[in-house]
Amino acid sequence: MDKTIALIIMDGVALGPDTPGNAVAKAYTPNLDYLFANHPWTKIKAHGTAVGLPADSDMGNSEVGHNALGCGQIYAQGAKLVNQSIETGQLFFSETWSALVKNAKDNAGTLHFIGLLSDGNVHSNIDHLIAMVTQAKGEGLAKVRVHTLLDGRDVPAQSALDYIDKLEAVMANLNDAAFDARIASGGGRQRITMDRYGANWPMVKAGWDTHVHGIGEQFKTATEAITVARNHAPQIIDQDLPPFVIAESGLPVGKICDGDSVVLFNFRGDRAIELSQAFDLDDFDKFDRGANPKVFYAGMLQYDGDLLLPKNFLVAPPNITNTLSEALVAGGIAQYAVSETQKYGHVTYFWNGNKSEKFSEELETWQEIPSDMVPFEQRPWMKAAEITDCVIEAIKSKKYGFIRANMPNGDMVGHTGSFQAAEISVAAVDLCIGRLIEAAKEHDVTLIVAADHGNADEMFEEVKGKISVKTAHTLNPAPFIIFDTQRKFAFKEGSFGLANVAATLTHLMGIAPNDAWEESMLEN
Repeated sequence: MDKTIALIIMDGVALGPDTPGNAVAKAYTPNLDYLFANHPWTKIKAHGTAVGLPADSDMGNSEVGHNALGCGQIYAQGAKLVNQSIETGQLFFSETWSALVKNAKDNAGTLHFIGLLSDGNVHSNIDHLIAMVTQAKGEGLAKVRVHTLLDGRDVPAQSALDYIDKLEAVMANLNDAAFDARIASGGGRQRITMDRYGANWPMVKAGWDTHVHGIGEQFKTATEAITVARNHAPQIIDQDLPPFVIAESGLPVGKICDGDSVVLFNFRGDRAIELSQAFDLDDFDKFDRGANPKVFYAGMLQYDGDLLLPKNFLVAPPNITNTLSEALVAGGIAQYAVSETQKYGHVTYFWNGNKSEKFSEELETWQEIPSDMVPFEQRPWMKAAEITDCVIEAIKSKKYGFIRANMPNGDMVGHTGSFQAAEISVAAVDLCIGRLIEAAKEHDVTLIVAADHGNADEMFEEVKGKISVKTAHTLNPAPFIIFDTQRKFAFKEGSFGLANVAATLTHLMGIAPNDAWEESMLEN
């Protein structure tokens, strides 16, 4: 290699039209403006089929985005994998599904489903849940309970009742004297259960107590629970709705008990791992589980292939091979990866093809900066400055041929729905880009500035004729900018996506790409 390559991923900062809701366009970004005006750049596709999702109407996300960036290939992901398994019937012929059904039947138990009630296709899809509830009746199970996590993040901000109504209509049609399916508990995904990277274990405990033990404020129906919460706080986003328990005569209708079977029907791994640890690990010590029921537990997928978590799963994840990290290790090139807690797993686990372990302890250095335990809209600069400090120190060290960093601001703050905070978050990232430009000049580094998907670029949307806050990802393309004061580059004509980045990086490094990868975006 002639020089170090530093890739900065601006999470959730895509290129959308300059609308009133585009916090990226409205933010003060003199450094990005300079790069766009003076250095080669292109737009790359970061959603839908370009990242292995079923259709181009499917928003990209950080997980599949970093898989594509890190492996240079397009694998069937998440919803597409599960769709295929359900359509072919493979899911219901799996050993795990058979064991779930048998366990519940043998113990006169209940089959429980826990997961995000949404069709955002980022963590889950309500149609997968409906297919499994329907199959449960067809296989003679007597009792099903659903523990609903409410979205408002990958779908419209106050759409929870649409999904509750859809699910309850299906269950009402299925229910008869021999089959009883009901919602048992729920709450907003940012209040209970769906933490990630060990950032907030009390949030997982709150979910455990709600779903497993039926501890919490009681309501007759999920609709009542949501309506009461919104009457109290009309602007509350679904992801922030408080936990609730459905009860009759003061008793929860769906506690999880000895002999029951439990499915976590989310297919995305990052926010499924901690609950899976609570169910699967005998030596679990992150919180007091109380009376820990003996159940047969399974995930929709295996969320961590290195930790083998969970032990039982319904759909095998893609077996990602031939990653960029493997190629660089084989070439003896040292790598440095850094982010704060919220996206640390993306530049490590997801980048390396859903693997928790390094390919080389000697050649790979991973740096995690603990995230602040405050709502992101209250501190929209997050840890961008500290991440930048680390990248600059890595550049100065001269140890690394490839440096990668994720700045989570545009995504994590964009999800809050606060336009002011999102605008500040993008400006904070831009300030850091300015520091990195100066470091790249001083140390003759090739600096790449890119994104993994959109979010802060669309903070408003029209829902039912009304302008509403948008907290979901977008379908807008991501930027890919090359800053190099010594060399000139030109992009090919054509349509490219995140999976083209790996070959483009090795092109810049003067290394032959893996034959399995998508092509480089650069002219020879």
